[in-house]
Amino acid sequence: MKKIIIFGATGNVGAYVHKYACEYFAGKYEIIASGRRETDFFEKNGYKYVSVDIGNARDFEKLPQEDVYAVIDLAAQIPSYMEGYQPEKYIQSNIMGTYNVLEYCRKVGADRILFSTTVFDVQCPAERGEVLKPDMPYDFRYKGDHAVYVITKNTAVEFMKHYYEEYGLKYFVFRFPTIYNYSSYHYYHPNGVKTLRPVYRMIDLAMKGEPIELWGDPNYSKDMVHVYDCAQMLCKAVEADRERGWYNVGTGKPVTMQQQIETIIRVFSPEDKPSPIVYRPDKPVGGGFLMDVTNAKEELGYEPKYDLEALFRNYKEEMAVNRFKELRGE
Repeated sequence: MKKIIIFGATGNVGAYVHKYACEYFAGKYEIIASGRRETDFFEKNGYKYVSVDIGNARDFEKLPQEDVYAVIDLAAQIPSYMEGYQPEKYIQSNIMGTYNVLEYCRKVGADRILFSTTVFDVQCPAERGEVLKPDMPYDFRYKGDHAVYVITKNTAVEFMKHYYEEYGLKYFVFRFPTIYNYSSYHYYHPNGVKTLRPVYRMIDLAMKGEPIELWGDPNYSKDMVHVYDCAQMLCKAVEADRERGWYNVGTGKPVTMQQQIETIIRVFSPEDKPSPIVYRPDKPVGGGFLMDVTNAKEELGYEPKYDLEALFRNYKEEMAVNRFKELRGE
């Protein structure tokens, strides 16, 4: 049976992508999870796992050396989970690590690679409120804690173009905004500082029936994509009869802050004690992205399944199950 290797399968997104792919490709492909950490989580659940540090070329010898059809590369150092500022980690993981993954693909004769990159490569038009097109040219800031991260991701994409031209390795690039999925780790690290994610703060307040502040314009909107819709797009790209592609991961249907908070209250608040909304137009709001997913629908047959209600219903279900708690390393 042909194999699909998923690098970064222990991550917040990668673990859900692995689960989805195993179900989507059941009986068609063997799915092999890979990540840097040592864990028996996957084996205990009946899946094959190989611990690989993509920054170490020798580690790839542990992986299958034949019958590899596709590689899904979700492994990366990202600002959201970096304590402090260590830009050399971006270079090691996102440039050298990607190079090692590409070399593995070349050596084993893989048909294609799927790669996740950052929406911050088009940060400037996003800040202007523009709908982001998949084929937008790079337009990002060379200052700030995301700059080296973006540069390394862009460099990795250039490597993939080279491997396509030189070796015929098909490539599919996916521009990730925030991917929404429940995690037992409720924090991120803006500018290197550990901070509770706003969505979990609002969920906590809603569960207690306490007031939730709505900052800025209630009609400020952004795309909110569920991890399983992200996984659907990736899996459809594995099957696509195409040489290459560049896609925005999203729904194409922006939701407002008003809709987001109302849905959180409806899903999480006690029926007899719904959280009141406190409007704070004096507070800043931003950081969202508007994603055009037209070409993913036309070229891959992608169709998002999770609206806002389904997204937060799934959060609630996953909170109860907490299936990936062991992988979060808390």
